[in-house]
Amino acid sequence: MENKKSKAFEYEIDLVHILKTLWRKVWLIVICAILAASIGFSYAAFFITPQYSSSAMMYVNNKSISLGGVTGSVSVAEITAAQNLVKTYITILKTRTTLEQVVEKIDGKTSRPYSWGQLMGMISAGSVNDTEIFKVTVTSADPNDAAIIVNTIADILPERVAEIIQGSSMKIVDSGMVNTSRVSPSVRNYTLMGFFIGLVLACIAIAVYALFDDTIRGDEYVIQRYDYPILARIPDLDGTGSSKHRYYGYKSYKYANKPTDEKDI
Repeated sequence: MENKKSKAFEYEIDLVHILKTLWRKVWLIVICAILAASIGFSYAAFFITPQYSSSAMMYVNNKSISLGGVTGSVSVAEITAAQNLVKTYITILKTRTTLEQVVEKIDGKTSRPYSWGQLMGMISAGSVNDTEIFKVTVTSADPNDAAIIVNTIADILPERVAEIIQGSSMKIVDSGMVNTSRVSPSVRNYTLMGFFIGLVLACIAIAVYALFDDTIRGDEYVIQRYDYPILARIPDLDGTGSSKHRYYGYKSYKYANKPTDEKDI
């Protein structure tokens, strides 16, 4: 009994049958993929607010640092922990006090008012290739606002850093400019993502359908699925050799030979 069940199970997950079913339904897979790609494109193009960014770069100079009474004379290029200094500047930048100063200075200049909490989510910062160049980027739904905010940060941050870290200084290398090219969302990426999601889901659905399809496809299916002996075969009445025609020929033959009381009224 175990052998019969295992045989039936092996037949049900026949990869050849699944692949043939996928190939026969390739038109449906393509339609689903195109439909999903259209949904992804429409969602990115019409339902997500475009975001724009502006960046400013500053040079960090630490010729004489005094922290906790310890004074030294080194350059940032000679400090092996340069990345830690950058993290310090990022922390100072994202403090409530610094951002409140930025909010106060941009008041009336931007398209809408911002809170310091909102600014914190709009700002990203880091070193450029682990050098002394410090880059600040602001992302906003308004490209003009992004440029105004990042340039205000470039004006305020050097003073804040100098107040906290004695002897340090920052100089503006490159000011932020108005950038009208959106940075997000990527319509192309959403479209491709929708296409592949539609493709995969369609393939999974058709594969599952093929896996549970119990249509009789031949002698082997009956023997393996039900373990019944083949006692007789319905002849190919029209001689075409097509399984479809054999099926309808069998239905017509069966209907014609029904008892009178079983025929449809």
